[in-house]
This record gives sequence, C-alpha cells and structure tokens, in this order.
Amino acid sequence: MDRTSTRFGRIEVRLGDITRVEVDAIVNAANSSLLGGGGVDGAIHRAAGPQLLQECRTLQGCPTGQAKLTGGYRLPARHVIHTVGPVYHGRPEDARLLASCYRNSLLLAAAQGLQSIAFPAISCGIYGYPIDEASRIAVRTVQEFLASHALPETVLFVLFSPEFYDLYCELLRVAENR
Repeated sequence: MDRTSTRFGRIEVRLGDITRVEVDAIVNAANSSLLGGGGVDGAIHRAAGPQLLQECRTLQGCPTGQAKLTGGYRLPARHVIHTVGPVYHGRPEDARLLASCYRNSLLLAAAQGLQSIAFPAISCGIYGYPIDEASRIAVRTVQEFLASHALPETVLFVLFSPEFYDLYCELLRVAENR
C-alpha cells in the first residue's frame, strides 16, 4: 500500500509499488527486447504474469524513446505502456530520448482514451540516469504535455524511494509557485 501521496493539479506523486496502482495504464521502464529484465521491468512482468511476456513477444521490441501498449493481465492496471529509456552517457541526446519516453507514453495513453497513467523514474536504475536530471526532464515533459492535452486526466509518478518522492514533490512545488 502507498504510504505517501501528494497532488499537484493533474499530477500526483506517490511513494510505493507501481505494480499495485489502480490506473488505466502503468508505464514499464523496459529494455529494447520488451521481454522482461530487472528492476521495475522485472517486477511488472512478475506481477502481470506469463501472458504479458507472451504478448510482448509479438511486439518485436521497441526502440529507445518509443512506447508500445499491452494488456495489464494480473495487474490492477488495465494496460502496460512499455517504453525504453536511454542508458545515461551524459550526451544531449540522452535528455531528448528520456523526454521522448514520457511524451510518447502520454501520446499513446491519450490516443487510447486513457484517463490515468502511472510512471516510474525511467532510466534511473541500471541505466544510470542521475535522478536530479531525470526528474526535471520527467516533470517538465509531463507538465508541457498536460498543458495542451485533455487526456490523460491524471498522471502519477510512483516512486520507490523516499528520496525520489521528495525530489519530485519539491520540483512540482517550485513549478506551482512560478
């Protein structure tokens, strides 16, 4: 169960487990094969069950920065949006590709008429993206998207660590006060 939640307009930040969130779609920080892995990717595949892997096999992977939709199977979320974040190398294209993950996931959700979507901190685990930079890109990209789109109505950032949760809340507080 989520221990903490803070709302900033259409954006909500939660401390918790993304595999337990009841939304129309959760976003999987996937690898390019879409066939499961470690971190949040592995947790989502385990929670969804073997049908998720079966469906992912039909998708023939996903390029970095793009997004693909599957069913949610045993998850409380109806769908999983798989996106492949960049492995961090400190290049300008890393930021462009990370922003593209958020934007393309949101575009896919809107095209499907989804009301709610939940994101993890994409690329911040094994892909090594510094959380300070990644969180700024995530918040800015989502805010820009929501400013010009009616759907999704609610965007959640579901974060596994109190430090990440605090950082996202602070960024959103600062943005609210501008």
